[in-house]
Amino acid sequence: MDTELARTFLAVIERGSFARAADHLHVTQSTVSARIQGLERELGCTLFIRNRGGTRLTTEGRRFQRHAVDLVRCVSRARQALGVTGACVDEIVVGARFGLWEAFMVEWLPALRRAVPAVAVRAEVGFEDELMQGLVEGRVDLGVMYTPQYRPGLTVERLFEDTLVLVTTAPAAGALPGPDYVYVDWGPEFLARHQSCFPDYDGAGITVNIGWLGLQHILRHGGSGYFPHRLIQADLAAGRLHPLPAAPTFALPAHAVYTDDAPSATLERALAILRRQATQASMSSNNTLER
Repeated sequence: MDTELARTFLAVIERGSFARAADHLHVTQSTVSARIQGLERELGCTLFIRNRGGTRLTTEGRRFQRHAVDLVRCVSRARQALGVTGACVDEIVVGARFGLWEAFMVEWLPALRRAVPAVAVRAEVGFEDELMQGLVEGRVDLGVMYTPQYRPGLTVERLFEDTLVLVTTAPAAGALPGPDYVYVDWGPEFLARHQSCFPDYDGAGITVNIGWLGLQHILRHGGSGYFPHRLIQADLAAGRLHPLPAAPTFALPAHAVYTDDAPSATLERALAILRRQATQASMSSNNTLER
């Protein structure tokens, strides 16, 4: 079976409609329809029920879903295995948000290598949508993210909680958010809580989708923004940033996502190290905030 058909089938499930799957795959909707029809002909059954609201799986579609995941995962692993060095006996693909690689996953990576030196690691940066798609398709073994999407066949495990605090380069800041405020897109939950706490906020002059970019901007050019306390402790201690005590803080939980299947020995070790490091990060953050 052409794995492109299986990938398209999984994209329709992930996105909920042929149109959104087409946008994600960068093809036309008619191409997606043709692929699904071809797959249905090959399997001899109907996989989706189409309606105005989108699509939903038939009983046969639900049965085929796990096989499609296995098929795509098998091909992906075969391709990845071709790039594994001869000294390595296993490999793992790990993806995470940029902000979670900073001062957290970047420390996890060498810890894993020390614990399991015969494992080749492919590390990727991505946003939730692409990480979830990689997990569904089997291209990613472990995803670490802030706002996971709950999907059949995937386990979502809470790791720790980042605390977003509003900081500024000017100690005597005025109204909140100020004119030099940089809005960082920390996800839909942050947006909803931000709107609730700042009902008069009508948009920032600069909006970024990566916290690092917003932080570098205000450190160089001045301004304010919300950032995980974990990432700005050194800047606060050095006086480069100043907290705004009157501003609300926001909790931003970090999660690990992986398949429901019995994890491999490598993934078990990776998760064990990740959980231990998450506990340490949580304790360190709490102690610093209490001071």
